[in-house]
Amino acid sequence: MDVLDLLDELDDIEILFEPIFSADEHVIVAYEVIGQIVKEDQYYNIVEFTYDETVPADIRAEVELIMIKKALTIAKDALQEADLYLPCNPNLLMLDFGDAYFEVLKDLVEESLLSHINLAFSMQQFNGEIDQLRHPILYIKTYGVKTVVANIGPDTKLDQILLLEPSVLKMDVSQLDYNAWGSQNYMFSTIQTLAIQMGATIMFDEIKTSYQLHYAWRNGARYFKGSYLEKPSNHLIERDILKNRFRSECQQFISTEKKILEVKYEEMNTLQKMITTTVKNTNPTSQNIDSLLELAEKLENYAFRLYICNDEGFQTSPNIVRLNSEWHIEEDAIGKNWSWRPYFLLNMIKLRKDLKGDLSSIYNDIQTAEPTRTYSMALNCQEFLFVDITYDYLTQHNIVN
Repeated sequence: MDVLDLLDELDDIEILFEPIFSADEHVIVAYEVIGQIVKEDQYYNIVEFTYDETVPADIRAEVELIMIKKALTIAKDALQEADLYLPCNPNLLMLDFGDAYFEVLKDLVEESLLSHINLAFSMQQFNGEIDQLRHPILYIKTYGVKTVVANIGPDTKLDQILLLEPSVLKMDVSQLDYNAWGSQNYMFSTIQTLAIQMGATIMFDEIKTSYQLHYAWRNGARYFKGSYLEKPSNHLIERDILKNRFRSECQQFISTEKKILEVKYEEMNTLQKMITTTVKNTNPTSQNIDSLLELAEKLENYAFRLYICNDEGFQTSPNIVRLNSEWHIEEDAIGKNWSWRPYFLLNMIKLRKDLKGDLSSIYNDIQTAEPTRTYSMALNCQEFLFVDITYDYLTQHNIVN
């Protein structure tokens, strides 16, 4: 549609509301606003138009505000019970540092209900300096308005998220590579951790299948949106429309996940028992290299490295490392200190107090760069054994994640 033709059709902008469901209540907690013009069976997305830089910015800003005004006029009474996600082009917002956009919000929404307004924007499409955008965003947020950063992915700049402190991080599940974005993926894990630390919520968008819903659920999403759940509508549908179905699916997810976790727990428990029993039968010490080599031989089906540290994190034994199907002694590792690692000293105290071993979370080994887990246990009050588990064993027994 030609720009002039579109401007002639502004009175006919149709506002659609796409429901956003929550994992905890299984009801609609918000609606995302979509604007479109339908002409001769052709659909023209208003949000896409606002990012078309071939059109003058002031025209696009005017169209965006017309869409926002229409949406608020229709939905402002629903703000008592649900949030509203409003599209916000950050480039247009910066034309007047957010004044026009915020004036529309204040004119049409009671101040007590501004906390139900969420401004949704994508940082990848912002052309300016993030420090400049931060100021109007933080000012608007002082009135309770929340922000949603969309299109979170591998190319997202985490420092920008920290500066803007959004309430919701929105991911498009249809664009994710499941093999690359599983819970073993460290970028995704970092975003999850960042969200928790900021008090932000993760939302998965474009959910089109039960598998994608399950994937989002098991990866920590609190909010869900997509055609598999409910398509956009020109009216606000009942909040509990999918409550029974959603709850039933979640119960299936829970049942499946519990079975997976039970198997994983048994595999981890078996591994820990095997190592603990072998260690007690071998009785290794840092002064007796032969005892360490004997232990390594007995653990070659599980481990690729083992060593002993004292309770201050200083390594008292060499590394016993498996390379090219043979065990090697790395004497230069003696005296290295590992207390700089997060939770290392606390872990030493727990091992000594609890008198049982511990299998770490998955991480990438510094030298091999392969994912591994480390089993640690107290040999006595002063010395602690560390056994690094091979990636092959972890994958074969499904205890990578």
